[in-house]
Amino acid sequence: MSIYLEKNVLNLEKEKKVPKIGILNLMPNKIETEIHFLNLLSQVSIDIYIYFIRLESYIPKNCSFKYLKDNYITLKDIENDFLDGLIITGAPLELKEFEDVEYWQELSSIMEFSKKNIKSTIYICWGALAGFYYHYGIPKYNLEEKVFGVFPHNVLNKNHRLLKGFDDEFLVPHSRYSLVREEDIRKEKGLEILSTSDETGIFLVSDKGCNKIFLTGHLEYESETLKKEYERDTKLGKPIKMPKYYSYKDDLNTKLKSRWRAHATLFYTNWIHEYLIR
Repeated sequence: MSIYLEKNVLNLEKEKKVPKIGILNLMPNKIETEIHFLNLLSQVSIDIYIYFIRLESYIPKNCSFKYLKDNYITLKDIENDFLDGLIITGAPLELKEFEDVEYWQELSSIMEFSKKNIKSTIYICWGALAGFYYHYGIPKYNLEEKVFGVFPHNVLNKNHRLLKGFDDEFLVPHSRYSLVREEDIRKEKGLEILSTSDETGIFLVSDKGCNKIFLTGHLEYESETLKKEYERDTKLGKPIKMPKYYSYKDDLNTKLKSRWRAHATLFYTNWIHEYLIR
């Protein structure tokens, strides 16, 4: 397969057979996040167009505006029904109230736009918490200790098209200070819980048509991502424990292995085949 990385929607022929995916990159390290998704989506067995999307109302401190302007598009660049899929990444904002986030109004506009103009949107980590709150009013709850590590997860609906080919148990990296409660989600009849973890709670939720899909973990993470986050937080003096179930004998100097990559690839393959090109 091939990934066509695009930044100018006007110069792209609207090839109906090739799905077009936008990635709203809210993470501080833009380039690292780009690499995560490009490496992951390159494993999907179909050609896709990818557009990285930036916010207009917020200029990040860790990436030059020129780089963003040269390599990203904005919501204003996207015509109605142009994108087939959208991915909204996480952001290190869990301890803030949503309305206190500087770009909440623009993010809300993008989430509203996605409901009628995009076939399926994936919300990741803080993006998932934001999506739950915006679309359903489901609150987040802050934690005293960070959910941090690689945790086993259970498949609750083996017949769901997003989970075709999954094992009964699979691994997912998590890195967050907040959660949503299962009882709050179950009150919403339009939502289905597809996967949970005994230790970290809700992981995968979707609405009935998979127009909205929520992941509280990071399938896109690579083998050393949690190590980098641990070292970053340690240098900043933040209270952080070693990521659980991540490295051999909790030694980050050993060879770190990705044990979730096959399921990550399978998940995004299912998403694209089942919900973006049908």
